[in-house]
Amino acid sequence: MKIVAVEAIPYRILYRKPLRFASGEIHAATHVLVRVHTDDGVVGIADAPPRPFTYGETQQGVVAVIETVFAPAVIGLTLHDREVVHGRLSRTVGNPVAKAALDMAIWDALGRTLDTSVTELLGGWTDRMRVSHMLGFDTPAAMVDEANRMRADHGIETFKVKVGRRPVSLDTAVVRALREGLGDDVELYVDGNRGWTASESARAMAEMADLNLSLAEELCPADDVLGRRWLVSQLAVPFVADESAVTPAEVTREILGGSATAVSIKTARSGFTGGRRTHHLCEGLGVEVVMGNQIDGQLGSACTVAFGAAFDTTSRRAGELSNFLDMSDDLLTEPLTITGGELQVPPGPGLGVQIDDDKLAHYRTDTVTSRDGGSEGRG
Repeated sequence: MKIVAVEAIPYRILYRKPLRFASGEIHAATHVLVRVHTDDGVVGIADAPPRPFTYGETQQGVVAVIETVFAPAVIGLTLHDREVVHGRLSRTVGNPVAKAALDMAIWDALGRTLDTSVTELLGGWTDRMRVSHMLGFDTPAAMVDEANRMRADHGIETFKVKVGRRPVSLDTAVVRALREGLGDDVELYVDGNRGWTASESARAMAEMADLNLSLAEELCPADDVLGRRWLVSQLAVPFVADESAVTPAEVTREILGGSATAVSIKTARSGFTGGRRTHHLCEGLGVEVVMGNQIDGQLGSACTVAFGAAFDTTSRRAGELSNFLDMSDDLLTEPLTITGGELQVPPGPGLGVQIDDDKLAHYRTDTVTSRDGGSEGRG
C-alpha cells in the first residue's frame, strides 16, 4: 500500500452554457485529474477544480504544486498514513483544491485496496443523498424553465439560487418568479458569493421575506466583520459560511464570532480528511451543514456524495450534486444519474467510478489537443 507515484493531468471540457454568479463565470471545466499509484498496482483518483476568483488557484498552479511540492512529500508513505499526508501538505500555505484532490485520491486508493467504499470507510450512514441544483444568473423566465426541467427530468425539488447583482431587485425578482413558478413545495435558498454589502443583503432578504427561503449563503464579504454580524443577527434563516470557512479554524471564527450560523462543506477544497474535521466540529457545535458544490464534474460529484452520505449530519439536507449535468461531456466510463431527486453513491470499492482513458486522452491539455472551447474568467 505504499505510494509510488502521483500524476496531475490537466484537462478541459466545455459547459453547454456559461455558469454565471457574483464572483465569476465558468465556460469550461478546466480541471486537473489527480492519480495516486501504489506498489500494489492500485490507482486512486480525484478531481481538482481550480477557482482563481475564489481561492487563487489556477490549473497550471495546481499541476505545478502537486508535481514539485506535494508528490515528493507523499511518495514513500502508505495509504494508512493519511494524517502524515495531511501534516506534510499543511506545511504549504493555501492550495486547498490541490491538497484536497491528492487527499481524496489516497482515500480512493485505500478503498480500492481494501475492497470497501469510501462512504463505508468514512462512516457508512446511507448510500444516497437528495440533490440540490444550482441556478446561475439568467432571466427570470430562463431560470424558471431550467428549474422546471430539472424537476421533470430528475425529480429535483431543491434549488440554490445565485444572487448578488445590483440593483438587488434583479435577483429578488428572480427568486419571486421561481417561487411563483415552482410552487410552495419546492425548497429555495440563495447564495450571494459576497456580491452585496451587508445593507443590500438586509434589504434583499426583507424583500424576499414572504418567499419561505431555507438558507442564505455568503451574501456579503466576511471581512466586513461588523456589517456581517449585524446582518446575521437579524436573519430568520441560517446564514451559511462557504468560501469564508475553508478550514476548521475559520469555521470556529465565523460561528463563534456571530458571522454565520451554518457551514458548507466542499470536498473539492477540504478533501475527506479536512472535511471530516469540519464535520465533527460542526456536529459538536450543533451547527447545520450543507454539502456544497465547486462546480464539479461527475468525479467531483462522486466525491461529494461519498462524503455526504457517510454521516447523518451531512445527509440531512439536499447536497449540491448536479452541476455536472451542464457539462458537454465527462471522463467517467459510467455516467452518474440523478433519479427521483436523489444521487446514489456509486457501488464498488473506493469511489466506485472509473476514468475512460480514451476520453481523458481526448480532453487532456498537456499532451494532446483538446476540443475548442470558451474561457474561464472573472465575472
